[in-house]
Amino acid sequence: MPTDLVAVLTANQITVPTPIQAATLPDSLAGRDVLGRGRTGSGKTYAFGLPLVARLTQSNRRPAAKRPRALVLAPTRELASQIAASISPLAKAAGLSTTTVFGGVGQAPQVTALRKGVDVLIACPGRLEDLIQQGHCSLADVQVTVLDEADHMADLGFLPAVRRLLDQTPKGGQRMLFSATLDGAINVLVKRFLDKPAVHEADSAQSPVAKMDHHVLHVDRDLRLPVLLDLVSAPGRTVVFTRTKHGAKALARQLNSNGVPAVDLHGNLSQGARTRNMDAFHSGKATTLVATDIAARGIHVDDVALVIHADPPAEHKAYLHRSGRTARAGAAGTVVTLMTSDQRGDVRALTRAAGITPTTTRVDSAGHPVLQDLAPGERSRPGGLKTEVTTTSSGGGRSRPKSGGTRSGGNAGNGGGRSGGKPRARTGASSGSGGAKTGGNGNGNGGGGRNRKRGGGSGGSGGSGGSGGHSPASFSGRR
Repeated sequence: MPTDLVAVLTANQITVPTPIQAATLPDSLAGRDVLGRGRTGSGKTYAFGLPLVARLTQSNRRPAAKRPRALVLAPTRELASQIAASISPLAKAAGLSTTTVFGGVGQAPQVTALRKGVDVLIACPGRLEDLIQQGHCSLADVQVTVLDEADHMADLGFLPAVRRLLDQTPKGGQRMLFSATLDGAINVLVKRFLDKPAVHEADSAQSPVAKMDHHVLHVDRDLRLPVLLDLVSAPGRTVVFTRTKHGAKALARQLNSNGVPAVDLHGNLSQGARTRNMDAFHSGKATTLVATDIAARGIHVDDVALVIHADPPAEHKAYLHRSGRTARAGAAGTVVTLMTSDQRGDVRALTRAAGITPTTTRVDSAGHPVLQDLAPGERSRPGGLKTEVTTTSSGGGRSRPKSGGTRSGGNAGNGGGRSGGKPRARTGASSGSGGAKTGGNGNGNGGGGRNRKRGGGSGGSGGSGGSGGHSPASFSGRR
């Protein structure tokens, strides 16, 4: 490796390559197309970032306006930002420029950066296609193209856009594709865009990390939150996964209301809110991150000792990627899945498909000794944080004028449910606050009542979501 790049790695106490890096670097530095397969957390970002910067340095060219010299495609904004955080110090040491391009934020700064000329462009497919169509970017000068998390691109439906973008890069350029799995869709990309690639597999995509301990806690439905609170109150960082956006938002609120500083990460948050929440988790201001599967790919935070599947994922690939938020780069980690009785068959099939044999424990109280074993240390709840308000619909009430009056929907409680009574007031009567029915059979932690008024007058507010009622197996309110 060039000495200036080695110096950057040494400053970050990185002195020994991971298996995927050691396997791919000789070929990638020589300019060969590379197909790298490795599990999440295996060090793929440096595996392509180091040769990318080294090869651009060798060519000794300056980028033209709107024409980047290298392109890295990533499926999510968070992963794009993380790749940039790893590559930017390398590029700076080599005198190269970098910029990121993704949606959810204004395009003006991105357009300005491209106009000035950029060596390394790290982008999500959707926004990059938009900028190209507007004439702000051309891929005609791209010497090195990298596709990271190719299988996740396929899962999100990005492959048509990826094919259109790769078609715009020069055929003689170097291309590197990294993926945890290689299925039919990925093979189509490989055959079409990679020329006699060097294929390297450092770890089986299906194999769990050797230093990762897997546990299943069999709990009754009403014990899930107390058990979760006990685990996240232990020292260290914890990532908790739910199946839905509303479930993540609701659970983060519950943790904060119980004194655990937590932030959420899901698709209903604006990009600014997502960035602020991740910064709070990185800095330690928040000790718990509650997330949907959006965080299962690419998000790296040092020293995450515990991953909790509050809702077991739907399939085994999601389990492995979620679990990969801990035990990264050789560190040890613990993965805990909360399982109710009606989820036993699903969890058994999930772990079998993932190739793991977890330790299963029946937990009948929040003070069970296994909790201290899984998350050792003194419990503390220093106080919750104010959670961000979502910028899109989050399952709350709705208001719509009708026949001269108003109709206020129920205030979805901590689960976003919309059940309960439907008291109605007609012909000018005022509904008032007595009409709402709390609790009911709501999803999550209780749905709010719904209140209607027709004719004149002022309609009363829908009832607040109660804490009673039937709660389904998922922490989520609705999908």
